[in-house]
Amino acid sequence: MKIDPELAATVAAVADEGTLDAASRRLRITPSAVSQRLKTLEQQLGRILVVRSKPATLTEAGEAVVRLARQIALLEHDALSRVGIDDGGGAQRISVPLAVNADSMATWFLAPLARLSAAHGIDFDLHRDDQNFTARLLESGAVMAAVTSEETPVAGCTVAPLGVLEYQAFAEPGFAERWFSAGVTAEALVAAPFVDFDRRDTLQHEWLRAQDVAHQGVPRHYVPASHDYALAVELGLGWGMLPRLQRSMGLVSLGGPTLRVKLHWQQWNLRSDLLDTIAEEVAAEATRVLQGTRGG
Repeated sequence: MKIDPELAATVAAVADEGTLDAASRRLRITPSAVSQRLKTLEQQLGRILVVRSKPATLTEAGEAVVRLARQIALLEHDALSRVGIDDGGGAQRISVPLAVNADSMATWFLAPLARLSAAHGIDFDLHRDDQNFTARLLESGAVMAAVTSEETPVAGCTVAPLGVLEYQAFAEPGFAERWFSAGVTAEALVAAPFVDFDRRDTLQHEWLRAQDVAHQGVPRHYVPASHDYALAVELGLGWGMLPRLQRSMGLVSLGGPTLRVKLHWQQWNLRSDLLDTIAEEVAAEATRVLQGTRGG
């Protein structure tokens, strides 16, 4: 049995756009044609590929088809580039989905992407998630590569170290004076509110644990955006762990341990000039701005 690349690309369009109507506009066909293509492929494979919810979601079989569609598009782009087919009108632009953690996106990751897009006509589709969870997007086929804290390669992927993102505890001077006038003690840390990124963020919890303070019961604010998180700390909403690259000079260090998050680049184990070029540019930027991995 063979999977028609056009039908696979239709499943990918639905996954990317979220609805059949939006996918139809992207593919420049009618919604009924999108529905018919999905139905045809599902009948051929004997599997449900897309749950027709809003937004549409992929089944496990659908994820496999989407991964195939993305691989075909990537290899086709490489082949056309190698034979020199480019009409100069942007026909060879390709969308490359990548997963990245919020702090990397806010501090260093966008610069190499800007250079790559200008030089190679790439449209990046960034998926933001915690560095501990971005690898899951590789498994589902949602992205082709990811910045992740996981050094064990996802099945079908390769992995390479990028460097270390260092975090330290900071607070706004007025906040520090209010809550830590007698020092950054365990008693003060139990009462002083901190800023959490979201309910999966454990950096503040780890820092508190190192100070012999359990995070449960400590007041906290949730601010789930990297720039806004840093702004919340700068405004005195609470203390928080900030990347060394994002630190504001007006903040006060609370001392304690520097937490080091090792970052890795995982990408599909696929011979692709374009994907390798992206990896090289990202790695070069990481080497320039991140701390090295030696020393733990």
